[in-house]
Amino acid sequence: MAKNLAQAFLERNNLASNDPKVAMAKRCAREGVIAGAKAAAIASIATAIPTLASVRMLPWAKANLNHAAQALIISSVAGAAYFIVADKTVLATARRNSFKQKPNAETYEFK
Repeated sequence: MAKNLAQAFLERNNLASNDPKVAMAKRCAREGVIAGAKAAAIASIATAIPTLASVRMLPWAKANLNHAAQALIISSVAGAAYFIVADKTVLATARRNSFKQKPNAETYEFK
């Protein structure tokens, strides 16, 4: 039973790797993940510096922002940056690699 499942899994992977559309989709997704991870790293550093500095310098922040709140601020910005950049990268890569031809410019003219 386990051998049959393993063979079926390998067959599915072989079929998917031969399909150029699936390979292109995997490549687009990989580019999105890499770009999103870079953006998340930059955003977390850019958010961590002012957050930690404000906790040390501002009395309100020192009184109201505990460690969990600081981590929540930094991680939410990093997560948002990841998903925004990854989504934009995947869409841009898919648009660039689209099989569709450019539409006629005359079709969209308003008279």
